Amino acid sequence: MSFQAAVSKLSTPTKELVVAVTENGTRHIGETEKDQTEVAEWIEKAGQADVASEANIQSLNSTLLPRTYLVSNYLTAADVAIYGALHPHFSKLQPPQYHGVPSLTRFFDHIQHSDVVRASAAALSPSFDLVAFDLENAPKLERKAEPSKKKEKKPAAVAEAEKPAAAAAPAEQATKKEKKEKKKDAAAEDAGKKKAAGGGKAPAADEGEPVPSMIDLRVGRIVDIMKHPDADGLYVEQIDIGEETGPRTVVSGLVNYIPIEDMREKFLVAVCNLKPATMRGVKSFAMVLCATSKEGKEGGIELIQPPPNAKPGDRVYFEGEYENGTPLPQLNPKKKIFETIQPGFITLESREAAWVNPTTKSVHRIRTKDGVCVAPTLVGASLS
Repeated sequence: MSFQAAVSKLSTPTKELVVAVTENGTRHIGETEKDQTEVAEWIEKAGQADVASEANIQSLNSTLLPRTYLVSNYLTAADVAIYGALHPHFSKLQPPQYHGVPSLTRFFDHIQHSDVVRASAAALSPSFDLVAFDLENAPKLERKAEPSKKKEKKPAAVAEAEKPAAAAAPAEQATKKEKKEKKKDAAAEDAGKKKAAGGGKAPAADEGEPVPSMIDLRVGRIVDIMKHPDADGLYVEQIDIGEETGPRTVVSGLVNYIPIEDMREKFLVAVCNLKPATMRGVKSFAMVLCATSKEGKEGGIELIQPPPNAKPGDRVYFEGEYENGTPLPQLNPKKKIFETIQPGFITLESREAAWVNPTTKSVHRIRTKDGVCVAPTLVGASLS
């Protein structure tokens, strides 16, 4: 079903909201052909009469457990349609009921606070008033340990009965071994030809000693933030780093150190080429660079701030010999590149962020084209 056909089947208030949101940006229809197809499919589901049935509510809750959005990693019309279709249902729920579907409740609350949804809803009618949730007092989720996968011991009679079937194994294994040897010989011969022709494999970009320019640092801005539904110490942020695909979902363990009010709309420095990691069911696509007091976490943690006039997506680099280096597309966790570089990260007496070469002791300030990145108050702090 096409996007327009799916939208036409929505209830009037939800249809108006979806149309208003998509008028604010065509990317809400989907950035790729695949995304567009999925968006249309979700909108079709939102238009079905049983969208708020118990079975569908539970299914949505399971679907959203590892996700921030229904399609890809950015807000689309699919999220708006499901939010709009469920609004009458969620506006009547009591805490025990919405606490029973924590992932869907977290999703609903996130979408209803989205800037574009609030602006579009305000221009329509009071049909989509904010629904208040008591998330602070939500019951803790019990996570059951997975059952151990011990290999069951077969009864002696069964094991004995299977022995004849294994008699042909040696001949079969010999055939497989012969084929494997032929493939190995062919591969060796091909490699030898390439080597002789000077066509040897080019060295990997991350070979050799780790250097700071391998790390992809960029200016970001928090456009939305909420507490992780399943972890008291984690925030889930939407950070704009100037990408056409929209904000990245980032999980940060800062709840106990920086109040949520001090995180909203903040500009920061993001580490953008770490391998994405799932943290308590939510996938994180970057890391927020913070300064930790030399007295430890209890002495304070602060966001590293880019210079005034910085914009999301601005390149952040290291002064000096690493200025023109090209970051790796993604750091290989096995090579511990970030972990090797990180001990040299520090804030100077001027509170400026820098990397100090452990061998030469040379200082390389961390900056954008507009100026140096700083910590608000911390001196001699480590960065991570």
